[in-house]
Amino acid sequence: MIRTLLARLCLGATATLIAAGAQAQEFPTKPLRLIVPFGPGGVADVTARIVAQGLAEKFGKPVVVENMPSAGGITGAVTVTRATPDGHTLFLVSNQQAVSPSLFKSLPYDPVKQLAMVSMVGSFDIVMAVDQNSPLHTVADAIAAAKKDPQHFNLGTIGVGSTQHLSAEMFRSMAGLDVPTIPFKSSGEVLSAVKGKSVQVMFETVPAVIGNIKGGSLRVLGVGSVKRGQLFPDTPTIAETVPGYTAVSWNGFAAPAGTPAAIVDKLNAAVRDVVKDPAINKKLVDVGMIPQTNTPKEFQDFLVAEIAKWSKVIDTAKIEKQ
Repeated sequence: MIRTLLARLCLGATATLIAAGAQAQEFPTKPLRLIVPFGPGGVADVTARIVAQGLAEKFGKPVVVENMPSAGGITGAVTVTRATPDGHTLFLVSNQQAVSPSLFKSLPYDPVKQLAMVSMVGSFDIVMAVDQNSPLHTVADAIAAAKKDPQHFNLGTIGVGSTQHLSAEMFRSMAGLDVPTIPFKSSGEVLSAVKGKSVQVMFETVPAVIGNIKGGSLRVLGVGSVKRGQLFPDTPTIAETVPGYTAVSWNGFAAPAGTPAAIVDKLNAAVRDVVKDPAINKKLVDVGMIPQTNTPKEFQDFLVAEIAKWSKVIDTAKIEKQ
């Protein structure tokens, strides 16, 4: 009796694996839908469309990009979690999904349990920058100036809860500074404040200020990546002065939880191939991204670690939950 039951279970499991393998081999069977939780024209939208075009060519099926901007990317994320888990609906996941669990009082989805990570696409360095005429030339200069005259030293970023804002708060905490972090509505406003000297140091992603950096109107004191990046190889990391500091913005692709592992693996392989294609890789670099991919497991572990990191930053900064 027991042997018969075990045999049936084994046969059932084998049949399921065979069916999943066949399903993955045939995938995709229709156009793919890529939900982007940001408005059109921004760097996240641009990078999503660059990779989407590559996937469309690789799969021989259209990849339709749908923009669903909302606070914390919630609308797009919920849409994906409710989609059929067959690999035909994808989500441009970002550090929004790492911040939102701690930033909102309640979240209508669980990014770890309800999304299946496919692969990272790339990261954007957070830069610590000053006006070209600033007397500050290093991260150590900025820390010394902030400690010497905290009443006249401000850090500038875009909106509360953004990666840029949290990066500044983390820097303030780790460097032991008692200075305010001032959030503005847009990168343009932060730039104006730096130029007007009401803000001494700004934290921003590379794509938002790459033109100002290349044009010489902004000087980068340090980058938030673990090691010196390919975009600014001669610029020190912030961690070289503040040990342990890392802050990057990132994008990747995810699918609804429950998507067969074989299909997730096929999507992962496709994304990896597309991102390392020389022409596409160059397009991503040109908009300020550092292209990089990983396995679904590595991406899932990375998301969990990011959630824990930003949760600590939000708690330390006493940022009110939305």
